[in-house]
Amino acid sequence: MHPAGQIIESRLAHLESHLEQENPVLLKTVQSFRMLDGIAFRLGLLEGDNSFATQIPWWPLISILGTFSAGKSTFINHYIEHKMQRSGNQAVDDKFTVLCYSREETAHALPGVALDSDPRFPFYQMSNEIEKVAAGEGARIDAYLQLKTCPSQQLKGKILIDSPGFDADAQRTSTLRITDHIIDLSDLVLVFFDARHPEPGAMQDTLSHLIEHTIKRPDSGKFLYILNQIDTTARENNPEDVIAAWQRALGERGLTAGRFYAIYNPDAAVPIEDEALRQRYESKRDEDLKEIHGRMEEVEIERAYRIVGALEKTARDIEERTIPMVIRTLETWRRRVLWGDGIVMGGLLLFLLGFTINAGYWQGISFAPSWLDTTPGSIQPWLMVIGLLMVLTLVHFGIRSLAAKTLLGSLRKQAEKADLKGNPIGSFLRSIKPWRSIFRRNPAGWGRKTRKQLKNVLQETDLYVQTLNDQFTNPSGSAQITMDEASPSFADEPAAKQAAATIENT
Repeated sequence: MHPAGQIIESRLAHLESHLEQENPVLLKTVQSFRMLDGIAFRLGLLEGDNSFATQIPWWPLISILGTFSAGKSTFINHYIEHKMQRSGNQAVDDKFTVLCYSREETAHALPGVALDSDPRFPFYQMSNEIEKVAAGEGARIDAYLQLKTCPSQQLKGKILIDSPGFDADAQRTSTLRITDHIIDLSDLVLVFFDARHPEPGAMQDTLSHLIEHTIKRPDSGKFLYILNQIDTTARENNPEDVIAAWQRALGERGLTAGRFYAIYNPDAAVPIEDEALRQRYESKRDEDLKEIHGRMEEVEIERAYRIVGALEKTARDIEERTIPMVIRTLETWRRRVLWGDGIVMGGLLLFLLGFTINAGYWQGISFAPSWLDTTPGSIQPWLMVIGLLMVLTLVHFGIRSLAAKTLLGSLRKQAEKADLKGNPIGSFLRSIKPWRSIFRRNPAGWGRKTRKQLKNVLQETDLYVQTLNDQFTNPSGSAQITMDEASPSFADEPAAKQAAATIENT
């Protein structure tokens, strides 16, 4: 096996070992990702040690975003019942912090490279992404990320990400790149705002990025908008007025989806002397906190559907978006090559014809220069023909290469705009290798076998969804059907057990 393939197989085997006891349905999906990777490698959409399975986080993921004084760290510390994050009225941490469970009693803080090099976490190879938008910053991954572990029972089975507070006057491109990345991957996004700043217009940049860039997303329901530290308004404002002001500010930016909450930390609350007002605040806080915590506990369920959805989306993207994009590019490339051949070779032949006529090499319609040996058995005429064909061949492949270069920029922009998982440029370049005819319309590796395998992956995703539904719903009241009973082909699949056995033996 190629070294890159060994690396991928090792990662997937470790992932299977992790999922074997946690979630058998997700364990089956690793096999489907393997098949999808094989398809992508044949098509040129993946190369090296890449895998679609490592491009998504396999643990339930909750990201917490907001302005620098919105009380995110205080909320996290109260939720996990450990003081892990520093808090304050000013920005106290400019890193993205990943919080996860550890059995050790002592909490640990690990550098960003621990996240950048582990495919199970959502920041795998994030240094490469940072480098794309800020040259030289990729090597400073520890300045952007950190991993913290603690024995909080609330963290079991999930990951929390605490983002650095947004500063409307100093938003770095690389930080926003990471923010967009974790929003895409998260199962739940908590967006915090500070009730002590009742003029939302002063944070237009923050609102623009956190609201306007998310309202049109198909998964907008995973966003919870939280007005924190609402207790500070008890002495000056009616809480309903404050909430209404924020809702108007968000509504002006088009927010129509996502729940809006008003909470405060009971351990750091401002004393409210009016008993009736205090009870009203506490009732609102407890009701909203209960709902927020409930959503946080449900992320494991949402994670399972997200991963199956990512598998299905990747398979459909290959068939419905990536391959058609490559086919269109190949058609344009073919036309340019044919036009180039016609113009350049036609011009070259006309030049040679004119030159030989002026030199007197033609006798009627016969090419008979004085230096040409036309005696029977002479190989000189054939050498001339072979030489001319070699020149025309070199010209042809030069035109092929030049035509391809003129299309790479456009294809790259299309791919970035479409936000595709695979690399269509790799598929295009593989499809224009010298040994492939320009008249072959399908990309390299795209044929009946590949289409059948993609169809099988899509059918498997339907089965995974049905199995997940059976875990949480049972309208008929009949006995539950297991994954192995529903699909004997999976029951006979020994790869996962073999992978787990391999890990135990090593």
